[in-house]
Parts: sequence; structure tokens; C-alpha cells
Amino acid sequence: MGSLRLTYDSDQHVTALKMPEHNVVEIDCPFTGKGDEFSPASLLGVSLASCMLLSMGAIARRDHLDITGSVVDVKFTGMDKTFPHVDTITVTFDIPRKFSQTDRDKLERSAGLCPIMGCLGSDISISVKYRYAEAEAAQAVISSS
Repeated sequence: MGSLRLTYDSDQHVTALKMPEHNVVEIDCPFTGKGDEFSPASLLGVSLASCMLLSMGAIARRDHLDITGSVVDVKFTGMDKTFPHVDTITVTFDIPRKFSQTDRDKLERSAGLCPIMGCLGSDISISVKYRYAEAEAAQAVISSS
């Protein structure tokens, strides 16, 4: 799987490097840095949502379900406090196709079993919403950008 190497670059900016591939992620503090890059909280949201989506992707591949084009929106509460911390993460899946209730249940159950979800403590509330076939409008917005 490789390893990660993070370097503090100055001015509340960190560069993360995934070894051995040398993939780079830039991170800064939204409060005392420029706020132009991913923040640690945003990376928490990326970790959770991508883990859930990849878990769904494994079931989709196994069962020949097409979830291509699915979009996930992540929102946080608690980051606006004097001592910022994540209170709640709201994850909304827009899946551009309709599936049977059985297939929906399998996809949603797999998302709930994502390993990152199991690592988050009980002090962080996680709200998950799924919208099927309503995501076509969301995909059109992304495509026109």
C-alpha cells in the first residue's frame, strides 16, 4: 500500500506525498493559512465519502450495477466554533440511476460498512442520504462546468 510523507512548508501549509507513486495533496489551515487547499476537515470528508462510494462500487461491480457518474456532497457542522471541530458530517449520494429496492439495500449496506465509518468516534454524528435517478441534474451541472 505504500506510505505517506508529510512536510510542513511554512505559513500553515503542508504537502502530503504518497509513496512510492509520488502523488501529492496540498493541505492548509482555513483559519490561519490561505485556505486555498484541502483542509484537514475536508480530507476527513473525502476519506469518508470516497470510502463509502468505493464500498458501493465493489458491490456494484460484483452485481453488474452501474453507479458511474454518482456524485457525493459532504457538509460539516462545528467548524465555525471558537474551537473548531467536526460535530456532524452529512453525506448525500446522488446516484443517476434507478435500482430495485433489493439492490439499493445492498449498495447502502455496503456504504455503511466502509472501514473509515467504523473509525469515527461516537462524538461525530454522521447523516447519510441517498437519492436515486435524481442525480442526472447534478451530473449535468458538473458536465457544463
